[in-house]
Amino acid sequence: MASQLSTRQRLIRSALRLFVSNGISGTTTREIAESAGVNEVTLFRHFGSKHGLLLGVLEESTAFESLGNALLQQTSLSEDPEQALKEYASYCLHALEQVPDLIRSLVGEADQYPADNRLALGKRLTEVNQYVAQYLESFMSQRQLTAQLEPDKLASLFECLMLGYAVIEFTSDYHQLWDHQADFLDQAVQLILYGALATDRVVSSPPSSLPQTVVTDLPADTVHQILRQAKKQGLQEYALAYVLFGAGLSPQELVGLLRSQQISNNQQHLLQVQTQTGSRQVAVNQWVMGKRLGSYTANPLTKWLKSRKDDEQSMFIDDQQQPLTVTALQKQWQTWTEGITTLAGCPPTLDQAPQTWCIDMLMRGVTLENLSLLTGWSLEQLEPYAQRAQEKIALEQATRLDQKPGTGTTNKN
Repeated sequence: MASQLSTRQRLIRSALRLFVSNGISGTTTREIAESAGVNEVTLFRHFGSKHGLLLGVLEESTAFESLGNALLQQTSLSEDPEQALKEYASYCLHALEQVPDLIRSLVGEADQYPADNRLALGKRLTEVNQYVAQYLESFMSQRQLTAQLEPDKLASLFECLMLGYAVIEFTSDYHQLWDHQADFLDQAVQLILYGALATDRVVSSPPSSLPQTVVTDLPADTVHQILRQAKKQGLQEYALAYVLFGAGLSPQELVGLLRSQQISNNQQHLLQVQTQTGSRQVAVNQWVMGKRLGSYTANPLTKWLKSRKDDEQSMFIDDQQQPLTVTALQKQWQTWTEGITTLAGCPPTLDQAPQTWCIDMLMRGVTLENLSLLTGWSLEQLEPYAQRAQEKIALEQATRLDQKPGTGTTNKN
């Protein structure tokens, strides 16, 4: 099998093996060339330098992908959430402990790397983070846990804890931050499980992911631009964006929908949303921020569902016809919003879609009491939205007055 590999692949495999065992600084280009069965001139012809070879390892090696797949395969875990997270974290640390010299080199020599190397390393860490996010999302779904953070944010926190432990353990001695690995795992799991997840032992926050105090809704032209770009991506993408802005569901509620959880006829289009305490119905609006996007029976969502030829019961699916995840939805959102910025100069965020829906409902006359029924939120939690809607109503009134001649004082100077 090795003889079938190209020279470039043999160099990358040999470099990775030696970097892992000896560290980057402790490995010479001659050693790598000899291990790959070529001379140094060939190595330099392919990669230019050791840093060029390191870039090749980071960009082309399957080691990071293999680690990510291995993490996802850790399915035979305890049903107890605390013990399961400890087992998973222990597996991650065990994987890092197999490459201490590589960790030391990557950390200690990072300032010596060219920008391309640092960028490639960042991308690889992001890939691992995506695998961790997929695992945590599955973990929470199977055990009916509610996240206070999005899976990718929770995964980032988890990854920082694991890498931080490895860096400290592999680069320093005699620290007193924890007595042993088991002590660290106890602390890390306590932080994740009781600081970022809600279980029956913790008072959970409201079932939606919308912020409680800061409301940053999107203007109508931005919403319609996002919808147009989602439409270009395909039927499902357009349907997802339509439900986000037309029904105000949180990302978790959206990906949890089943095909059977909709009612569509000439008088109405409703979604039956499952919650922690039961279920609630939400109308899917034909009109989104001033524009009509179809009828009750012929709109982006119904067209998507009518196009389905598979047997999967989830309303939204991925390329493998598996239920869509929040992480995958977040990636799609980033595609729809590419090139779009808010008034603050930042890209729109996924949680701004249901925020915008809430404000639109209030602007169109829905009372706080009825919005509470639609969202499952208390009146107190909806107060920031009522305040924001009132601000927009005041701005619209002032704008209308400015457009009517004779309603204001004319400056004759």
